[in-house]
Amino acid sequence: MFPDSPPMIRFLLIPAVCCMLFLIQSCATAVKQPVQPDDPLVGKILDTRTTEMVSFFDLMTALMDHDVIFLSEKHDNPMHHAIQHRIIAQMVDEKLAPALGFEFFALHDTPLLLSFVESDKHSHSKKIDTMVEKDLRRQLDWDTRPDQMWGYYFDLLSLAREHSLTAAGLDLAGPLKRRITRKGLSGITLIEKSQVFSTGLDNPVYEDYMKAIFKAVHCGMGNDAMLDHIYDTWTARNDTMALSITRLADETAGPVVVIMGNGHTEYSLGVMDRVTFLNPALSQINLALTEVRPEPAGVDVYTAPLDLAGFAPVPPADYIWFTRRVSDKDPCQAFKKSLQRMKQSQD
Repeated sequence: MFPDSPPMIRFLLIPAVCCMLFLIQSCATAVKQPVQPDDPLVGKILDTRTTEMVSFFDLMTALMDHDVIFLSEKHDNPMHHAIQHRIIAQMVDEKLAPALGFEFFALHDTPLLLSFVESDKHSHSKKIDTMVEKDLRRQLDWDTRPDQMWGYYFDLLSLAREHSLTAAGLDLAGPLKRRITRKGLSGITLIEKSQVFSTGLDNPVYEDYMKAIFKAVHCGMGNDAMLDHIYDTWTARNDTMALSITRLADETAGPVVVIMGNGHTEYSLGVMDRVTFLNPALSQINLALTEVRPEPAGVDVYTAPLDLAGFAPVPPADYIWFTRRVSDKDPCQAFKKSLQRMKQSQD
């Protein structure tokens, strides 16, 4: 019932929950150049419901027929962000005005994002443009994150600015995420709890399933208390992002395009089921931007349905766009080396 076998764990984790080692701050990963795997799936788009490959035109036709469009990414893959840019630009060409919602920015960052996209888009000088970008980055607390990662999201914000699109942050504030991860929801103060929205959705089967994933992502490390706190953060974030998405949908004429990590949308769970709970009238579709596996595999590996008691056996996403991998390195290997160095320093 739970993903406790090594093959299933690899299938669930590699394309989806890219860096929950840093869950509380989203995926603050080091950026590497993509490798060049010899995989015939790279660049192809799969309709998981028909298991047939489709064209970009067919994909766009399907996407634009929905209220909420998830462009689910692996945060540090540059091709994923290039695809997001292409899709949003195509929507603009089709006379749509999508509102962009970002996992990587907090709900309280929305005024900063809106001030930027509503600012004068006609450049006065490169120096002024650089100053504007630098100031925005500082206000969003992105100073210490990799330049390349910032560039991915600033490119999408610049696209929104160019076409006067709404842009909004969706997530909890970073300090609050860290507090929940450290103390759990029961350990934070009442005034902090007042800032955490809850759908009240609670399923022990899903909770055990997610904790098994969290433990695997942590390379087998983590006690019960730690996993409880991580799960608290997970649900608080998903509830908040779902609420933000439904509110954004209420006030925009165009579709809401969500820029979010794969782990929050896989199998229509995480955020998507909570959006449905809050507003069943909203139609949702999930395009999973997915790195191919280290070794070429058949389509059936990527479309294996959810095997969880009480849940529908749905595929991981409605559409899958296959891309090259950023890295073939085992993240647990680096983690184990860090633990070993810590142990040696204490001896």
